[in-house]
Amino acid sequence: MASHTPIQNACARLPAVLSFIPETGRRDRLRLTIALAAFVGLTLPAFASGITSEYTQIDTETDCVVVRSADDGEGDWADLVCPGYKGYPVLVFYSDLRESVFYGFPPAFERVPDFMSFVGFNFAGPTIEWRLHQRGETAVPFASIHRWFVSDPEFPGDDTEVLVVRKVAQLDQRQGCVTGFVVASGNADANEQARRLADEQARDFACGADQPTVLSGSVPLPDFTLGQ
Repeated sequence: MASHTPIQNACARLPAVLSFIPETGRRDRLRLTIALAAFVGLTLPAFASGITSEYTQIDTETDCVVVRSADDGEGDWADLVCPGYKGYPVLVFYSDLRESVFYGFPPAFERVPDFMSFVGFNFAGPTIEWRLHQRGETAVPFASIHRWFVSDPEFPGDDTEVLVVRKVAQLDQRQGCVTGFVVASGNADANEQARRLADEQARDFACGADQPTVLSGSVPLPDFTLGQ
């Protein structure tokens, strides 16, 4: 059996990324395909053993493809596909000054898989931390850690920062969901706590059955919603 190069393996993921997007016209679909192809990085061998971290940046104004957006009179919402870690897409769903983010390959034909957002106005920060483990010679992202900023209507401008830990959806399983919340405001150890949660729970977390872990100190976790 012929072996495939890293770039062939990476490019082979493109149809899977596109499969959840309905037909929107040949021109739009071609534009999206080209844009997504530019996001796919080479899956290069990783030399470190054990669990490591890599970081990517996301700017929805410049880095992402708008898949759908509101027409006139439909409010303010948009669905975007953005570049993640080496070919893993990041799906951003924006509506009414709130965001939901999905990391990895979504189930086919699901527009907003595993919706999660906070009740208060919110947005996710620009840096995504990916927790990686070894699968053969390749480092595979199994969890993401992303900092959110959640507003409090009683104290405008005083955002609560939350690290959201999520299971990254793999191409073969397509299961991704929230596995934990770590309130970072007033918590000097928040980053390490989030990494421990990711490393200990994300890989075996059963989406739809297990409940996310919440770690908070003096600042409570803002109200959030799971499901659409």
